[in-house]
Amino acid sequence: MLDHIVVISDDSVESGGAAAVALASVRLFRQRGLAVTVISGDGKPNAELVRIGCSVECLGGRHLLDGARAAAALRGLYDGRMRQQLAAWIARNDTPGTVYHLHNWHKVLSPSVFAALRPVAARLVMSAHDYFLACPNGGYFHFPGQRICELTPGSMRCVVASCDRRHYGHKLWRLVRHQVRRALVDLAATDATVLAVHEGMVPYLERAGIGGGNIRVLRNPVTPWRAERVAAERNRDVFFVGRLEEDKGLDLLVRAASAADIRLRVVGDGPLAAVIARQSPDVQLLGWQPRERIAELAVEARLVAAPTRWRETFGLVMFEALMSGIPVVASHFSLASGEVVRHGFGVACDPHDTEGLAKILRSLGRDDALIEQMSRRAFEEGRGLAPDREQWCDALLALYREKLAAAPAPARRAA
Repeated sequence: MLDHIVVISDDSVESGGAAAVALASVRLFRQRGLAVTVISGDGKPNAELVRIGCSVECLGGRHLLDGARAAAALRGLYDGRMRQQLAAWIARNDTPGTVYHLHNWHKVLSPSVFAALRPVAARLVMSAHDYFLACPNGGYFHFPGQRICELTPGSMRCVVASCDRRHYGHKLWRLVRHQVRRALVDLAATDATVLAVHEGMVPYLERAGIGGGNIRVLRNPVTPWRAERVAAERNRDVFFVGRLEEDKGLDLLVRAASAADIRLRVVGDGPLAAVIARQSPDVQLLGWQPRERIAELAVEARLVAAPTRWRETFGLVMFEALMSGIPVVASHFSLASGEVVRHGFGVACDPHDTEGLAKILRSLGRDDALIEQMSRRAFEEGRGLAPDREQWCDALLALYREKLAAAPAPARRAA
């Protein structure tokens, strides 16, 4: 019987997509009256979690970017204090009906959490929001070369590849951390379940030696921006929504939109904002916006472009747009691009081909009939691409109960 859910993550607040998914699950579990404990690596209190009836344990860790570099590097490889705290909490509170769900662990918690969780591996689910369980830099991506990576993680070719965002020394540190994680948990043989957010991730997880029998797929929940269809065929503007960083391909989109003489409107923030403001004044930079404002802006979108350079694992923005009736121009590197094209919800592009992408934008900018067809089809059929929040919660709970049913009975303590 499922009597306790323990959600473990770097953050207790919504610092990014993975943290938002973890906290969304917590809210849904509490709405169903389930006992939930949130264990976060950071020390930031979240009053909302207490208010909705969660037990909250903040381990008081520090982000890898905080503090002295040498101390942070050692902490990131193996934080013994964090392991002791988590292991002690499990020893005090574990029951046969407790399930553990680990989300992000690489910014605050470190690989030491796998040592603490080893005794409860049969009741453990580990979400793969990205590729950090498989790939040292988390992206199967060569950042200096701005290209996807086809190497086997940990192979000699991987070891010598200078693929890190920063420099090769940091890549070596990531390799050491990757090996520490592998030493602490063998993902080819563990009783834990690795939960991928898209079927397209599975070959890349398996390439790193993660056992196929240990991998399950559950797509993240999607709530459309709009409940009614956006009449995209009446609009003219192309939108980009997301982080303004090179891996997202915004700089490539800016060049293509300029070549196509299409107005581009950008929602989000990041390092590229200042560069684009200086070099491309015709691009409308709207900055970070809350979800409610994005919903208002969405009614003016003809297309949403997602020109990512890397293998985007899920692409929440694409799904939110499609389910609102906004066709998508998706990078063919995105794991979801094939189904977008197959269902007639949008088109795929090579984001590096400026003229090719510009041609796509020009063509779709003129063809109102095709845009309307895509819009209506996406709005009517797009829900099939991902669950809503309640369906997602049902699937998570079914997986948890399956884990409990398969877990061995706990050893009896001596009298």
